[in-house]
Amino acid sequence: MTPPRIRPPYTADERTQLVGWLDMQRAIIQWKCEGLSEADAHSALLPASPLMTMAGIVSHMRWVEHLWFEIMLLGRPAEGPHFEGPEDADMMVEDIPLAQLLADYTRQCALSNEIVADHSVDDVGRHPDFRAAAANVRWLLLHMIEETARHAGHMDAIRELIDGEKGYY
Repeated sequence: MTPPRIRPPYTADERTQLVGWLDMQRAIIQWKCEGLSEADAHSALLPASPLMTMAGIVSHMRWVEHLWFEIMLLGRPAEGPHFEGPEDADMMVEDIPLAQLLADYTRQCALSNEIVADHSVDDVGRHPDFRAAAANVRWLLLHMIEETARHAGHMDAIRELIDGEKGYY
């Protein structure tokens, strides 16, 4: 089931607003996939971006969450498709069912939220090998809102090309 697309309260504290906006964008990612066939989810409709499929974007978003919250913030080992295999390996998902990709994304988002809940928005990352690990949790959340919203927009356009479905919120 797709999570609800709910904006955070207008006067909520900073953390509630940041996590709330990110959660809403994450829900839009899931919503854009509702009712897609496997063929449609894996269809490449943008000639210059053959890996930018609905399924590919879901996978990319799962791995971006992992990258920023587990690797950069917590300092865990730099493992996963961003570090192994060819460029854009995180979007190479032709044989992975959309339902599995969405479930993986849901689990990763929940883990990211747990990690964020355990940290102050002023805490900085711990990975010694990446300059970006110097960012604080506030910066990471803002970046993830930007990254997720950008790809939700891509998905909106791709979904409209697939079957005419559209809608932002």
